[in-house]
Amino acid sequence: MTREGHRITSPKERATQGIALAALLVLGALGIAGPSGLLAWGENLRLLDQRRAQLAELKHERDELKVQVDALNPNHADPDLVGELLRRDLNVVSPDEVVILLDPPTD
Repeated sequence: MTREGHRITSPKERATQGIALAALLVLGALGIAGPSGLLAWGENLRLLDQRRAQLAELKHERDELKVQVDALNPNHADPDLVGELLRRDLNVVSPDEVVILLDPPTD
């Protein structure tokens, strides 16, 4: 069943081999350029670094808010913070006070 050193294959065998080859090529392409492939690996690492930085920023903001909440405890509120919040949020000032608004620092 050989002719010049090559095995003669049936059309059914060739179709099966072709489908197997196509499946391997698709899997290889997905392994390289797919959503979790080699090319997406760098993008995922960059996004992970962004999320970690964002998480650190949110933790810092949460800690600042926790300090303010603790300072506003009704049992022992910080009078300076209470006065600042009254003036800023409710626009409560005495007639003899002068309010000078400063731009907040940009970090």
